[in-house]
Amino acid sequence: MPEKNRATRNRTIVLSPEERENYRLRLKTIHSPVSLAEIIDSTIWQDVFDAIGCLPPHSVDLVFADPPYNLTKEFNGRMFTQRDLEEYERWLDLWISQIPRLLKQDGSFYVCGDWRSSACIHKVLLRYFQVQNRITWEREKGRGAKSNWKNNSEDIWFATASDSYTFNVDAVKLKRRVIAPYTDTNGRPKDWENAEGGRYRVTHPSNLWTDLTVPFWSMPENTDHPTQKPEKLLAKVLLASSNPGDVVFDPFLGAGTTSVVAKKLDRHYIGVEIDLEYCCLAEKRLRMADHSSAIQGYTDGIFWERNSLSEQPDTRQRVTCVRDHPSLF
Repeated sequence: MPEKNRATRNRTIVLSPEERENYRLRLKTIHSPVSLAEIIDSTIWQDVFDAIGCLPPHSVDLVFADPPYNLTKEFNGRMFTQRDLEEYERWLDLWISQIPRLLKQDGSFYVCGDWRSSACIHKVLLRYFQVQNRITWEREKGRGAKSNWKNNSEDIWFATASDSYTFNVDAVKLKRRVIAPYTDTNGRPKDWENAEGGRYRVTHPSNLWTDLTVPFWSMPENTDHPTQKPEKLLAKVLLASSNPGDVVFDPFLGAGTTSVVAKKLDRHYIGVEIDLEYCCLAEKRLRMADHSSAIQGYTDGIFWERNSLSEQPDTRQRVTCVRDHPSLF
């Protein structure tokens, strides 16, 4: 990846030549069936279509997949080309059909998409899974459109291997600012409380997520990956649909967000990624997670509404943890 000129305050994670070589040595490739012990907590540098058949059966509790959407886009010099819907559906089926072999009977599967790809994802999932929901999240980034509605959302399909699956609703509640703070006849708050910065209510999670910020240059999790998902998004998925010690698999790992969040939340991880640069970035972020388990927008076991906390001091040099760091978002 060519070097870029960056502003002094730019916090984007980059690799030095020495880091690139050192992290490359940590990567794995697999060409025959392996046990879980051989690949757990690993980044696999390989095409998913070559690796997925070698992974151990029924070893994964949760799969999170962020595949290329059905549009023409470059990923560090590697191009994914838009295709007609039937062809894209066939491409999805090639790897989605392999997921049931990997998942445990009570496992869950999340797949990301946009309006171009979402219908195809739904059709393919119905062949192999029980589709539970479609999450839509606000992707507040990018320019407006002059002759169409601005594309401002993406989907995440939630499916399960069976009727029995993990869903920890209390782990993914959202803290919202109260606009109209009603009280009972004795003047006591009705379903809200005073907290630093205002009045807040803790609400149940819905399938509409408006509290996420797409990583950008001033966020310490940012990389040059063009479709990087927020750590906060992955935290919602992992906390809801897995438990500490579970195994989380990402077949399109990119710059490593799924593995990083799994590590921060005491889950095990397996990630497959075809691009060497992104694999090395994932490994660097995993090493960084040894020193900080903070997740921006998630603190004290609560997901906070976007922009509901006042700005905090720069904590880049401090060792922090999710429990005691009032993250910004």
